[in-house]
Amino acid sequence: MSEITGTTAGHPPEKKPAIPVTDKSDSAVPWKSMSMRQKWSFLTSNITVEPMVACYVIPSVLSQLATQNLILEKACRVNLAYSDEVCSALTARNTTGYEAEETAVQQMVARMQTWKTPLQSALPTMLILFMGAWSDRTGLRKPCMLLPIIGEFFSSVTLIACTYWFYELPMEVVVLESVWPALTGGWFTMFMGIFSYIADITTVESRTLRIGAANVFLSLGVPIGMALSGILYTKLGFYGVFSIAMVCYVLSFVYGLVVIKEPPRVIAERSRKKSLPPEGKKRTSLCAFVLDFFSLKHIEETFRVAFKKGAHNRQKRVIVLMVIVMVVIGPLYGEMAVLYLYMRYRYNWNEVTFSMFSTFGMVTNLIGTAISVGIFSHILKIDDAIVGIMSCTSKILASFVYAFATSAWMVYVGQSF
Repeated sequence: MSEITGTTAGHPPEKKPAIPVTDKSDSAVPWKSMSMRQKWSFLTSNITVEPMVACYVIPSVLSQLATQNLILEKACRVNLAYSDEVCSALTARNTTGYEAEETAVQQMVARMQTWKTPLQSALPTMLILFMGAWSDRTGLRKPCMLLPIIGEFFSSVTLIACTYWFYELPMEVVVLESVWPALTGGWFTMFMGIFSYIADITTVESRTLRIGAANVFLSLGVPIGMALSGILYTKLGFYGVFSIAMVCYVLSFVYGLVVIKEPPRVIAERSRKKSLPPEGKKRTSLCAFVLDFFSLKHIEETFRVAFKKGAHNRQKRVIVLMVIVMVVIGPLYGEMAVLYLYMRYRYNWNEVTFSMFSTFGMVTNLIGTAISVGIFSHILKIDDAIVGIMSCTSKILASFVYAFATSAWMVYVGQSF
């Protein structure tokens, strides 16, 4: 591994920030030569966005299962107006004699998912084009990280309101919980801001390690949230799960607002503007800011840079890569939207069983990724395209197993693919 080196933050000594905005590893000691204490010191001294990532990802995943159950409960008790006896039996998974009611509830929820999922994805997809262009022009990364946290917080508030006014509000109102993250960018904007921020504050030598550390928090946060989701929902109910999520979002927002500092060039530009005489300062009105933010010329520039021609068929490679991402991610989102419904209907699973199954899948995916990257790419030097084909093939096989499995253990085998 290359040497892990760092540079100074570029600030005068008397203005030392609360948390460094560049790497602090000035010792130029190779990672492999560090003692365990030195490695621990290096990692802790370079922590920036990682706690914020954990406090954002875990509650987001934690509340997903409770949200799906809230939608199912409202479909049963409010929209379809089934009796308390029927809905309680379906919740307890005592479905004998209530198969028709279970089918009706799931069909209603599935129909809602057909327009809820596009809503969750379409708005952030459009917003990220404007947000990314604005962030690159100004160098500001914190708004890209903090806005999605605000959206998720209001999502939890909406879910608590839907729980409090359970019988007054129909199932469709729960969709509002998806609108807030969509309007503030959601996961797309959050991780665009995180990885852009890391790229700004790191040296070339340590960038891969720092991005990898952020990915570790993301990769671990998902299974942790999924593992706790079923248990906490069973023990604490809707109010408990959504309240925990709100507290985590508040902690994440406060950490990002107070502890994380903007990249050095932004701080230097602010200092320069403060030193200007009053007549040299330009004030931008809110209307002018909005018009500039949503100007189509910035989108044109984004696409021009993304699809510019280059060596080794760069333009064609980018287009093919984007098509592949859409083909792979599209079915994945569709599967995630209905997988809980399918397992609940097909194998009579409850929320705890499904959360354990999902956690198993996340862990096996982490192990598989480590094997693919560590053995296939680094040791065997297999081309990345071949590794990608292997990954897609395993996903196709898993889908076939899900479709034709006759018992629960078979879907675990499919999840292992």
